[in-house]
Amino acid sequence: MEETILVGDDLMMGPPSPIIPPEIASHVLEGVELCDGLLRNLFLCLQINDIEPFCQDEIVLYRECAEKRDRELRKRVEESEHKLGLSMPLDEAKQRATLIESEITSLERRLILASGIEGVDGFRQRWSLHGRLTDTKLRMLPLNYVICRKRLESLKQGMENGTKDEPLGHSTAAAATTTKRRWFFW
Repeated sequence: MEETILVGDDLMMGPPSPIIPPEIASHVLEGVELCDGLLRNLFLCLQINDIEPFCQDEIVLYRECAEKRDRELRKRVEESEHKLGLSMPLDEAKQRATLIESEITSLERRLILASGIEGVDGFRQRWSLHGRLTDTKLRMLPLNYVICRKRLESLKQGMENGTKDEPLGHSTAAAATTTKRRWFFW
């Protein structure tokens, strides 16, 4: 049976760690194991032994911790964006969604530019940008949901207010004199 020797580049498998927006960072990072002790041990092992084959345990432990941390952080970022969107007025939520959309556009453009870079540097830039782009798109989902939900609530409230404002005795007479509106959806 062949034994696999892990190297530092094996830590770059999968998406990179998420970038957490500063306005929600305190809520997202609270109580999360950041793996800093394991990373310190890995660097110490590499400093002492000078090569990666002697630090296999440290690499495996850090990789497992980092994967678990990143999953939890992505989940918390999505939940925090959802809560933030619920607590914001509709206009502010739309503005935040617009900012995130412009960030997505910028990352997509940078990813296209990075596709022309060859070698290890190009790979690292594309890997990092792809991870950031994926995370930013995930942040956009809860905000879109909240905006749609707030629009629906506003529409329902407007419909309720419209039926309450209409006097009961005049509803049939008004309906007979006004033209009936038809809505077409293509």
